[in-house]
Amino acid sequence: MTKHTNGRFAAGVGPVMVTGGAGYIGAHVVDLLVGSGVPVVVVDDLSTGRPERLPADVPLMEVDLAAPGAATALLSIMRIYRIEAVVHLAAHKQVAESVRRPAWYYRQNVDGLLALHDAMAQARVHRLVFSSSAAVYGDVAARPEGAAGAVGEDAIPEPISPYGQTKLAGEWLNRAAYGAWGLRAVNLRYFNVAGAARPGLADPGISNLIPMVFAGLARGEAPRIFGGDYPTSDGTCVRDFVDVRDLAAAHVAALGYLDTAMRHGEVFNVGTGRGASVAEVVEVIGAVTGWLIEPVVVDRRAGDPASVVADVSRIRAAMDWRAERSLEDMVRSAWSGWCEQVGRPTAPAPARRVAG
Repeated sequence: MTKHTNGRFAAGVGPVMVTGGAGYIGAHVVDLLVGSGVPVVVVDDLSTGRPERLPADVPLMEVDLAAPGAATALLSIMRIYRIEAVVHLAAHKQVAESVRRPAWYYRQNVDGLLALHDAMAQARVHRLVFSSSAAVYGDVAARPEGAAGAVGEDAIPEPISPYGQTKLAGEWLNRAAYGAWGLRAVNLRYFNVAGAARPGLADPGISNLIPMVFAGLARGEAPRIFGGDYPTSDGTCVRDFVDVRDLAAAHVAALGYLDTAMRHGEVFNVGTGRGASVAEVVEVIGAVTGWLIEPVVVDRRAGDPASVVADVSRIRAAMDWRAERSLEDMVRSAWSGWCEQVGRPTAPAPARRVAG
């Protein structure tokens, strides 16, 4: 087994199927696995994924995991490519959308995982790294275990959005599958993801905070902050932002960790252990872009907890993994990617150029 630079373990398995591998996070996981010499097959429905993110020699199979016949298609792919492990990232993840469309989110995220389980069980693929979320915790800041500021994996999950509920249901399914057919799974609960390994892998969408602010600047609009009356230091939500490159390294470390013993159903936070408020993130964006940005505070968004920051001691102890990049690193790499893919804003109306 080869050692990875960030984490005690690296992937000694292969080939690996990465579902959602053409997406923003998935493409970074694929990039790191390929760079580590691991054969990879990508499965993606391409609803948000982009084939150009992937190396030309990585097979890409277009499959909607929630569609009828998905399990049969996945089983065929696993047998053809002799898959030995799966990294499952394919899911829909918008909190506000999940509040509006709860049944659809359950069909997409839970039924998709069930189809994957069916195929893995039949193909006798017993190793899974599951993309979970800090959304399973809910509003920990309002509970006693959140008073210290960071939430550990032993906190009682109380998701307040259907999205978070689907992720928690996925963790339960993974644990139950161990007793049913021997699935060994690691559940990675990651926090807010940002940054890019290189411009071509950046997130050009506007569903995450940092590219959302970039898009506002491009349209000449002031960034919107959803809620300014939360019980935090400046009234805006506090989140733990982790660089996508560090997150990808956690997936590689987790694949290797599955090989060290009969692991099953373990949960790990993936974050920095440091919180930043939305207002602070906007300020860093202004410093990196060179624009003095004046955001507008609007009503709260349904399903958003006040503060969620990771206790990352467990993953450090188990895998020797830790986040290496700062919030400024994330914003700088994300901005570089945005400017290359979308274009640099010229004169955004709600901002003015910082002198000098």
